[in-house]
Amino acid sequence: MSSIDTTAIQNHLDSSTRALAEEYRGVFSRESVARLVQETYDALSATARIADYLPLLTERFARDRLRALGQADGLIVKTRPEVLFVCVHNAGRSQMAAALLRRLSDDSVAVRSAGSAPSSELDPAVREAMLEIGVDLVDAFPKPMTDEVVRAADVVITMGCGDACPVYPGKRYADWEVDDPAGRDLETVRGIRDEIERRVQALLTDLRADGR
Repeated sequence: MSSIDTTAIQNHLDSSTRALAEEYRGVFSRESVARLVQETYDALSATARIADYLPLLTERFARDRLRALGQADGLIVKTRPEVLFVCVHNAGRSQMAAALLRRLSDDSVAVRSAGSAPSSELDPAVREAMLEIGVDLVDAFPKPMTDEVVRAADVVITMGCGDACPVYPGKRYADWEVDDPAGRDLETVRGIRDEIERRVQALLTDLRADGR
């Protein structure tokens, strides 16, 4: 990367830091925000395929991480139950589950997704299968699993990531045995999508029954 590119990226990160420090004024110091923004950029740059989008994705992910951190530390009040979906690459199963829960809950549930070893992009067949049912994943991107998003969650659903997810007391954990759509044909991915939708609907029913 050239020095001009490096300067431009740093300017973007500085701009994101200013915006997020203002957004979370009274919750986090500017120094804390700056550290998290840089950490987020470094984490995403390790896997992202298109560098031009990194500053924008960094700000989006850093904003969500700050909110999760504030919730986990009791600095930001939760207004909705929080569900985290985790798979290995955050390129298929967890992305589908998160998008489906958002739609089925009509945003009454806060949803995040992450990967224990995130990929560089979503699986194209997953995007297509979801678009068939009216869910556009155009803004979705693979994200690493970070400590604060796990701590902020009330429910953590894992799908094939083994013991990678840390366990904290007071949370509901479940492991869904769902086939990995990576490299599968569209017809197979449709079946995986429909299986995840059934599981998500059952989860939502349980959350409502629990008064969440």
